[in-house]
Amino acid sequence: MNIRLGLYMLLAALAIQSCKETKKEKETVVEEETTEVKADKDGFVQIFDGETLEGWEGDPTYWSVQDGSLVGQVTPETLLENNTFIVWQGGQPSDFELKLEFKIADSGNSGINYRSDKIDTIPHALRGYQADIDGKIRYTGQNYEEKKRATLAYRGEKVIINTQDNPDEPGSLSANVQRNCWQSREVVDSLGESDSLKTKIKHEDWNEVHLVINGNHLQHYVNGILMSDVTDEDAVNRKDAGHLGVQVHVGPPMKVEYRNIRIKEL
Repeated sequence: MNIRLGLYMLLAALAIQSCKETKKEKETVVEEETTEVKADKDGFVQIFDGETLEGWEGDPTYWSVQDGSLVGQVTPETLLENNTFIVWQGGQPSDFELKLEFKIADSGNSGINYRSDKIDTIPHALRGYQADIDGKIRYTGQNYEEKKRATLAYRGEKVIINTQDNPDEPGSLSANVQRNCWQSREVVDSLGESDSLKTKIKHEDWNEVHLVINGNHLQHYVNGILMSDVTDEDAVNRKDAGHLGVQVHVGPPMKVEYRNIRIKEL
């Protein structure tokens, strides 16, 4: 009996120890998973690690990581035929806030696309809303819809967007774009003169972009200042969710840098 009792006690002890180790392993896994998606005090989650392109998809000819930044670069040897994007692979956000910092060369042309579609016929291309960015600060802060309705709001405008006439008619969308601007739009208020707002954006230095995208209300802030405000009432052409990515544009050699990319889904 004593030998049998001792054997039972040994097996029980081993079972308890095994349970403890399993529990510890589960706690470790949970802790690691929590670390990966940990939000800051304001609810934002980092989506670029500053070291690798993990979680992003783009052409490595144009995209790399340098000194903690996501860098898009076009050289004289790699001039583009089409705009190219690096696209976040973490989902297709609908309502969200995005914060990041950018620095762009004087010759640069870039932008942050959101709620966008991938274009099957062009590698690494997106179609959709864009927070415009350029090195000469002509367009930075405006709302431009890449490969679709073109300019929705220039810098300094609060705008309501409407559907074109006869939207079911073939060609009616492109016909409603004139001088690279959507014609079915109403400017309802001013956020300030474009040239005055331009002085708040730093040339060839770091700036912070804050996008607030909620329902059909799209707001673009640069350095804490609202630069464009769009209410998209165009139920035919607007998008409620889609891909998020950043761009390098057709044109001369250029360099754009992005860092501290954070998102908070609403």
